Amino acid sequence: ENRDDIMIAADGHGFDLILANALASHTYQRRGWLAPVTAAEVPNLRHIDPQWLEHEAGVRGYGVPYFWGTLGIAYREDLVEAPVTSWMQLYKPTPDLQGGIVMIKHSRDLIGMALMALGYSANSGDAAELAAARQLLLEQRPHVKKYGYIALTEESALVSGEVVAAQVYSGDGLMLRELEPHIRYVVPEEGTNIWIDYWQLAADSDNRKLAFEFLNFINEPENAARLADYLQYPTPNRAAEKLMSAEYREDPLINPGADVLDRGEFYALLAPREMRKWNALFAEIVN
Repeated sequence: ENRDDIMIAADGHGFDLILANALASHTYQRRGWLAPVTAAEVPNLRHIDPQWLEHEAGVRGYGVPYFWGTLGIAYREDLVEAPVTSWMQLYKPTPDLQGGIVMIKHSRDLIGMALMALGYSANSGDAAELAAARQLLLEQRPHVKKYGYIALTEESALVSGEVVAAQVYSGDGLMLRELEPHIRYVVPEEGTNIWIDYWQLAADSDNRKLAFEFLNFINEPENAARLADYLQYPTPNRAAEKLMSAEYREDPLINPGADVLDRGEFYALLAPREMRKWNALFAEIVN
């Protein structure tokens, strides 16, 4: 059960703080589930890079950027015949990858990257482009071991070698690399999704003072730096970034350069008619 399902089932009630991506955050705000968060309540917001505070107009003033990153592929370099560098290698796998692939069970990541593999926008609602993505996903389906998410522990199927390649978020790929040195994380050459996760205050929170204290605490530069070091994601906290090691700051898998960002896309809200097409396609593939 994902976060969206939990929030919808609860109609946004029963929470103090919510961790959500930008798309979910837009939905939660429109439904009236979020309360504003300002520097008056959370003074350490002053450390957040303004580009992330201002990036999503629909979330502005309601979200505290937590981490951002890329979507890519984690794979076992010792179990494949050639380095994995593209989405198409997952969608049209060679025999060494067939049956050993895990794809994220989320419509935007599964379908969006199929669209990018074909040279289209990850936000496309075009019928012909979605039809091409559908064909690609149907051809891939017999070779997918699981639609879900790879475990991030020593028992992970990617660590054991039961799985050869998986869609993962950047920090998770780097965490897996620490468990098994033959695991590599790559941002595919066709492009990728660039995502942001936000902390938000629930509109009917019963513990607002504690919630604000928590948000302020994790944005103390030293605390934000410790979180970034542990999770291996780029921090939007500029003061924390200055405390990080040169190894962290210069690792292109943690802090992607312009070459990656220029071929990345943020997910955009789709029109209801387009979203219905996506949902129908997603259900056909994963069910």
